[in-house]
Amino acid sequence: MKRKVVIEILSSLLILLFVYTGVSKWLDFTKFVGQMNNQPFPDWLTPVIVWTLPAIEIIISIFLMFDRTQVIGFIASFILMLLFTLYTALVLLKVFGRVPCSCGGVIENLSWEQHLVFNLFFVGVALAGIFLKRKDKLTVTI
Repeated sequence: MKRKVVIEILSSLLILLFVYTGVSKWLDFTKFVGQMNNQPFPDWLTPVIVWTLPAIEIIISIFLMFDRTQVIGFIASFILMLLFTLYTALVLLKVFGRVPCSCGGVIENLSWEQHLVFNLFFVGVALAGIFLKRKDKLTVTI
């Protein structure tokens, strides 16, 4: 019973994160496009990112809402947060030659170092969800 509560807390944290970030990108789409144009990515990648990233964040949130799809949601959360964390680490290591603008909303007030810790926290949340959910599935099937 306790494991189920912890899984729900972990999935709720990720749902809040991804719904907030996904919706905030859509609500201020012009700003989001500008931020993506300032990133050190090839120009052809910007349209792909601005249309797919918010949708992916919302889709992951939906997967996390349902018991049958939570493992997929946790795995997708882990992968996405790992990519964000890697990108943040590369910025901190000055790989890009310039520091691009940060995320939108409340998260944009974080320094890059704080952003790295924030991302690592959510990588841990997703990883814990994967392990607990998979262990939960094994317990049910045995």
